Order: sequence, then structure tokens, then C-alpha cells
Amino acid sequence: MFLLIKLLPLLLSSLTLLQLSTAGDPDILTDFISPPPENSNTTLITGDYFTFTKIRPLFHQRPTSFKIAKASLAEFPSLEGQSVSYAVLQFPAGAANPPHIHPRASELLLVARGVLEVGLVDSANRLYTQTLQSGDMFVFPKGLVHYQSNVGRNTAVAFSAFGSASAGTVSLPTALFGSGIDDDVLAKGFKTDEDTVRGLEAGLAPPMKY
Repeated sequence: MFLLIKLLPLLLSSLTLLQLSTAGDPDILTDFISPPPENSNTTLITGDYFTFTKIRPLFHQRPTSFKIAKASLAEFPSLEGQSVSYAVLQFPAGAANPPHIHPRASELLLVARGVLEVGLVDSANRLYTQTLQSGDMFVFPKGLVHYQSNVGRNTAVAFSAFGSASAGTVSLPTALFGSGIDDDVLAKGFKTDEDTVRGLEAGLAPPMKY
């Protein structure tokens, strides 16, 4: 009994660390986070504070390349403390969202139009793929490499929900070939030559962030 009492603080500390290591966005103790007042007067909150309209233009455009419109904490401050965010993805025929990860959230994707091939790679390097049609959903677990590609003839549109107000995105092509890693290291890692690495770096498109 004495030993149990002596170990109790250590067990409680370990449990706290475990909870912190597995937590996502921090919980809040109020219904929502109010915007900071611009002066000493109380900020008047209306329905406008909870409304986001910046995705509207997307529904009136015909994309010629892969495009993402996002509603995350950076664009929609009302999401602070709500542990959720959103993105709309548009894929012209043949377009792809290259391999990437979201370090802080899982992603639930819903195909609204068209056909998408999706895939994810787990920590044992197993690849899971699926061809999705309109109305289908697919979940990408937090932190795992995944991608989407339009394999249909027409533009595809998908909606992605994230379990964090700021899911973060790490694009693997950009992280590997656009971050300044030494060419020799990359050449050895990919068992190729430095000229090939420099060719990949030169052809790298700007990253899509969401």
C-alpha cells in the first residue's frame, strides 16, 4: 500500500504526459472564443462572426489546375477552440494533389462530383488505394502520407473536413526537393545522381497549402 501511494504521483504524471501527447486542439472552457475588443467597449457578436463566405467564388470558376480553398483558423478566426476546419478541392481532368501529410489532424474526404483515386501509406509502408465516386467518403488518418488524383474525364470536386482548426500540411515533394536538403543526401537516399535531384528541384511547382 505504501509503495502504491509512493508511486501514485509518478503514475498521475505519466497519465498527464500521455494525454498531452495524444491531444489535438486544446479544449476551451467557454462556448466559443470571442474576438478581442478593439477598445474598452464590449465586442458586439452577431451571426457574421460565425459565418465564412470566402469559398463562394470557387463555385463560379472552372479551374485549369488543381486548386484548394480552405477555411482554417488562419482564414476563419472563429474556428479557434472548435477543433474543426474545412477545405474544398477542385481537380481538372488528370490533376492530382501530390503526396502530403497533415501532422495535426485526420481528414475525412467526401467526393461531391467526379471520380477520384485516393491512397494512403501506413507506418509499415503498406499502400491502401480506392477509387471514389460522387457521394463516397474516405478517411486519411492523422500524420499518414496520402494523395488524391482525378482519374475521370471531367472536373472532380471534393470536400475535406479536418479534426483541427489548423491541421497543417507538409507536401512531400516540396519538403524533400524544395527545402534546401543537400543534393548529395537526396541522391544517396533515392539511389540516383545529383543531376536528377537538381532536375526535380528545378521542376518543382509552388506548394499548395491547406
